[in-house]
Amino acid sequence: MDKSTTKVRGDESPFKGKTGLQRIWNAFVFSLHGLASAFRHEEAFRQEVLLAAILIPTALFLDVGGLGKAMMIASVVLVLIVELLNSAIEAAVDRISFDQHRLSKRAKDIGSAAVFLSFLNVAVVWGLILLEKL
Repeated sequence: MDKSTTKVRGDESPFKGKTGLQRIWNAFVFSLHGLASAFRHEEAFRQEVLLAAILIPTALFLDVGGLGKAMMIASVVLVLIVELLNSAIEAAVDRISFDQHRLSKRAKDIGSAAVFLSFLNVAVVWGLILLEKL
């Protein structure tokens, strides 16, 4: 079956048909909208952006090697990524229902645990790299 005769199924996004540079541009714009939305609506994300604004320059100015700097920065960026995913999970769960449900609680708790582990990762990475300099 050629492309001209295929139809988009009812459960697929009509935006999936974009290709090439248009798809890349759309993904970039949607990503900016997602970052802006998270910053506007998620207090935790704003706090973590502030923390990143402090820790990333600090990592760049510390007397550690390039790999150490990269690991320190990556661990901080990972917190932001995990927080975005956690916020997306929470928004999707809340979109379905505000009613308390054990599965909704489980989804939100697991997302929170992922953020916690990403913070633990920052502490371990930064701690190990800084201890090496002592």
